[in-house]
Amino acid sequence: MTPAYGSAWEDFLVGGDELVAIYDPHGAVVGAAPRAEVRARGHWHAAAVVLVRSPDGGHAYVHQRSPHKDVFPSAYDCWAGGVVAAGETPAECAERELAEELAITGVPLEPLFGLVYDRPPIRCHNFAFEVRWDGPVTHQPEEIVGGRWMPLPELRAWADDPDSPLVPDGRLGIQEWFRRYEPL
Repeated sequence: MTPAYGSAWEDFLVGGDELVAIYDPHGAVVGAAPRAEVRARGHWHAAAVVLVRSPDGGHAYVHQRSPHKDVFPSAYDCWAGGVVAAGETPAECAERELAEELAITGVPLEPLFGLVYDRPPIRCHNFAFEVRWDGPVTHQPEEIVGGRWMPLPELRAWADDPDSPLVPDGRLGIQEWFRRYEPL
């Protein structure tokens, strides 16, 4: 189902498949390919991910992915986000994905860091952002089945537990976030 973003979004589609920006191992854009090809061939690509925190900073929004997702179905994630489309910047992708997945708009993105996730067939440059939010959260039902505000100590425990239900790339990202911004 094509999101209601108008013809600009349709420019990202090729035969019904999203046209994804292809990156090299060093993080430079080198081309584009349909999403299915990126997944099938394990091409380097990029994603923009957004940590949504409560206004006081003490909680992060954690959601459960749909069982129909092509990557890490039914797992939990503390990052809203997705792949960077051809012709899109990571910040534009972050805004689009935040609106699409959680219906959060009009909030300034704070750039955090870049992090490489290289576990073939997934080879991705993750561009991390953060927002503070106290408004409603509405899930995109095709991608998210539920979610809740999680206290940061509980999220840290999930991040440190290899058996917790966090998605692997999200776990790596939140561990980096804790290392940089919330040392014990």
